[in-house]
Amino acid sequence: MAADPTNARPPLLSVANLRVSIASDEGLAQVLDGVSLDVAEGRIVGVVGESGCGKSTLVRAVLGILPRGARTESGSIHFAGEDLLTLDERAMTRRIRGRAIGFIPQDPYLALNPVFRVGTQLLEIMRWHGDGSEDGAGPFNRARRARHRLWLIQILKAVQLPDPEQALDRYPHQFSGGQRQRLLIAGALACRPRLVIADEPTTALDVTTQLEILKLLKRLVAEFGVSMLFVTHDVGVVAQLCDEVAVMYAGQSVEWGGTGELLARPRHPYTVSLLACHPDRADGLVGIAGQVPSALAPPTGCRFHPRCGKAMAACAGTKPETTPSGDRHTVACMLYGVPDA
Repeated sequence: MAADPTNARPPLLSVANLRVSIASDEGLAQVLDGVSLDVAEGRIVGVVGESGCGKSTLVRAVLGILPRGARTESGSIHFAGEDLLTLDERAMTRRIRGRAIGFIPQDPYLALNPVFRVGTQLLEIMRWHGDGSEDGAGPFNRARRARHRLWLIQILKAVQLPDPEQALDRYPHQFSGGQRQRLLIAGALACRPRLVIADEPTTALDVTTQLEILKLLKRLVAEFGVSMLFVTHDVGVVAQLCDEVAVMYAGQSVEWGGTGELLARPRHPYTVSLLACHPDRADGLVGIAGQVPSALAPPTGCRFHPRCGKAMAACAGTKPETTPSGDRHTVACMLYGVPDA
């Protein structure tokens, strides 16, 4: 995936040809098969696809929290010029997770421990993952914890949580779903990360609260100067929030481009079908025939070809190369260039 030509600096996060397999009792599952994407400084990149396409596995790979039995077979994950796949668990815990890369989980009802006050949980994030930039370096003591609390109150004000001073002394059950999500956003920003990964953070919320959270995230990206990787299955969310979009299908990258261009002129048949299912574009109930294949026995060649109305004979035998298709737009499809025999 090429970096933005208008930005001379390399991308903050660059995932290149990532292949991940997971051993199971039923065999080896090839969950990611050549996934690539870039996230430039200050940009919001959406990752979209059906459930089972490998989006959450991609997030786990970036954070270094793949399940036991998982193996990275090839590819690279570069963050700020450093290959994360070369770091050990200690380095990932102390320097990357929580500190350089923040994370907003999917379910606000399960992410917070119900038996501890909210302030206790958020302050622990800053204690163990903060580098001192939020309040000045120094030993951890009562004075520094007090400075952490003041900084956290500022963040809670930024995420528009009502009565932030008192909120830290409350328990999770005393907040609504939208308020809990704002707490999780605050936790992700507490240590001033350079990148925030949001794994479908609006899925458990009602539509009006979703809109509020999306507007909030877009404002906070600009206000805090962070980049964001936003994982979702909802193309409507992508349209409202993201600058670029990476489309995944069955563990493969199939299309990449600027949000406006990709939504207006999708190239890959899967992207076309996915967009056609959105209520704003469909006249009735519309779906894609078939289902996402199992990672245990994926189709050869292009993994979408059994469901594709434009499939050719070559699609079943050859994995399509990623090729340019317009300015800063790439697609992996035989319709846009069949490799030489």
